[in-house]
Amino acid sequence: MSRPLYVVLEDRGVVSVGGAEAGPFLQGLVSNDIERVSERQGIYAALLTPQGKFLHDFFVLRPAEDYLLDCEGSRVGDLGRRLVAYRLRADVALADATEDFQAVALLGEEADAFELPPGAGAALPCEGGTIMRDPRGAGLGLRAILPRSTDLSFLERAGFARGHAADYERHRIAHGAPDGSRDMEVGRATLMECGFEALNGVDFEKGCYVGQELTARTKHRGLVRRRLALVSLEGPLPPTGTAITAGSQEVGEIRSGLDDRALAILRLERVAAALQAGTPLVAGETRVIPPDSP
Repeated sequence: MSRPLYVVLEDRGVVSVGGAEAGPFLQGLVSNDIERVSERQGIYAALLTPQGKFLHDFFVLRPAEDYLLDCEGSRVGDLGRRLVAYRLRADVALADATEDFQAVALLGEEADAFELPPGAGAALPCEGGTIMRDPRGAGLGLRAILPRSTDLSFLERAGFARGHAADYERHRIAHGAPDGSRDMEVGRATLMECGFEALNGVDFEKGCYVGQELTARTKHRGLVRRRLALVSLEGPLPPTGTAITAGSQEVGEIRSGLDDRALAILRLERVAAALQAGTPLVAGETRVIPPDSP
């Protein structure tokens, strides 16, 4: 990347969670520690089924009194309905704030332009919203939630050129970061197989939350049999959902990708056996190179 870029993430939505009991409400639902969230700190987290399977992932920020959940734009309604189902009589106000706020990714080495403190998720107020270090890891850059009325020329004055969706997609995939339901199968995927611990998306010290039991058991027993991984491709990009095979055996599935890289769910034992036997992995007509290949 020759120059730092900012990319308006048009496919993202925003849910606001307010009210006197908003913090405890979210704390009992999501995988990360809501008590850490303030105008100076954001987090990455997930909402799970009671059985511990993936439903939604999102970033949680708090530029003012209300919490803002930066989530998949196409699934804002589903996330809202699931949160409403848990609200019961709690003093919590839920709203779709997508028309009010936009998500922006900043890619490159210009973090010092905003004088952000160190640490994943470190945040500062910015133009009526919040800008933060991506809580999933330093290599992913910065992320902001800003009012849609904000004039984004201030980012250009800070050294960022306007980029395109493909720039963020390429950057995200290169760092192995999943993109919600495109990469994590709703109702089936678990946090540990999707690398949530490495992405700072789960707190094993916080109190109970929905789906905690399976997540904790999987970590402590080491029961991960599948893993979302970055793979290299030799050939055209296969469609999402294309099976990865080794000979006659299915060993995984392609998820999102761009150019010659993709994220894929891999069955670890089968892939290891294929590598040991020297059997190539393919998805359609494309050779798939897993991360542990020699």
